[in-house]
Amino acid sequence: MVRMSIELLGDAPQYVNTTKDRELNLRSYKIPVIENMGVTRDQFDTLDLTDNDIKKLENFPLLKRVSTIYAHNNRIHYIQPDIGKSLPNLKRLMLTNNNIGELGDLDPLAKCEKLEYISLSGNPITHKDHYRLYVIFRIPTVRVLDFQRVKLKEREEAKKMFKGKKNRKLLQEVGRKSEFVPEADNKENEEEDEDVGTATGGQKAITDEDREKIREAIRNAKSLQEAEYLQSVLDSGRIPEKGWNMGLELAKMQFAQQESAQNGDGFQPENEEAMDQ
Repeated sequence: MVRMSIELLGDAPQYVNTTKDRELNLRSYKIPVIENMGVTRDQFDTLDLTDNDIKKLENFPLLKRVSTIYAHNNRIHYIQPDIGKSLPNLKRLMLTNNNIGELGDLDPLAKCEKLEYISLSGNPITHKDHYRLYVIFRIPTVRVLDFQRVKLKEREEAKKMFKGKKNRKLLQEVGRKSEFVPEADNKENEEEDEDVGTATGGQKAITDEDREKIREAIRNAKSLQEAEYLQSVLDSGRIPEKGWNMGLELAKMQFAQQESAQNGDGFQPENEEAMDQ
């Protein structure tokens, strides 16, 4: 693991990407904690934190310029409560293949008033009842969730399900938050599994359910590229949830979107009435 030191932030690749945004590339350093971001002096539009070992999306100072964060393939399970104040212009947040476990853990994003594009595929929450409607209700600014446009019909359905006093109980039940255990990652609570502990880096005890998820992912790997990607997921200590291989397509999709933007035919949001037709 590499600390996000002042030296690393100074030496990491910096460039203007194809969408004309100034980007700081912090990919694949196995960074465990976000820190020292103040030294960037708010000079970047895009932060790429993909393929690290980050557990908490926190410790951001006030960064008015940041509009996009890529944090695919980490271990994020917590989002700082005041993220909206720290990142007031955040528009795109990509968190594919992380460990967000409860829908209520997303509530801090409701204060990101300009957040329009969110990706949560590969997180445990995507298997929760009413996942999509809850996100749409809690984060009303979202326009594209998991690469699918939010339709007017979905907004109306989300309001009908969660809005008002009569629906408060359901909202509380669906939107429960994770109970974080202090020092949950200390070595006393870590043990290797005889069968797959080595593959997952010995990060935590492996349950029978986790073993089955790993076996299922191995069976479903259809190419050498997918097999290598699955190994990287296991090496980082993550259990492959449904949609674990979405990360393989994200780079292609992002590149295609950037190329479209460069050619002047980028994403053009439709009005909600048109999207619902």
